[in-house]
Amino acid sequence: MIVKIMKLRPEILLPQYSHPGDAGMDLYNMGEEVVLKPLARALLPTGLKVAVPAGYELQVRPRSGMALKKGLTVLNTPGTIDAGYRGEIGIIVYNASPAEAITIKKGDRVAQMVLKKFEEIEWQVSAELDETNRNEGGFGSTGHK
Repeated sequence: MIVKIMKLRPEILLPQYSHPGDAGMDLYNMGEEVVLKPLARALLPTGLKVAVPAGYELQVRPRSGMALKKGLTVLNTPGTIDAGYRGEIGIIVYNASPAEAITIKKGDRVAQMVLKKFEEIEWQVSAELDETNRNEGGFGSTGHK
């Protein structure tokens, strides 16, 4: 699928797949170097604007290696970029480490982005719902603790 993207400056890195068949494209910090203190968060600029097609969203997600090795994650995961949004894509990152700061340099891969199709919902108010095996079984209903 072809999607229009705008670079806000010539040196901006475009999202890219690291391996053939990957679902997520890497996103880069294109702002200044940031030292993220323990349990702190920051908004990192990507320098990109995207025209997401109608019926789709871009989801911003953490990178597993950064989460495991450094404790860097993305807040509001997955972050949604709607089809009507035309502003710069920003990544809200969080240092989950209670003890160590994380240095994020300009050009570092900090998140990944996936294009997802979705369906619009039209609600139908009903006095009752169909029965299932689970019914109202919710949190902890599988017996696992």
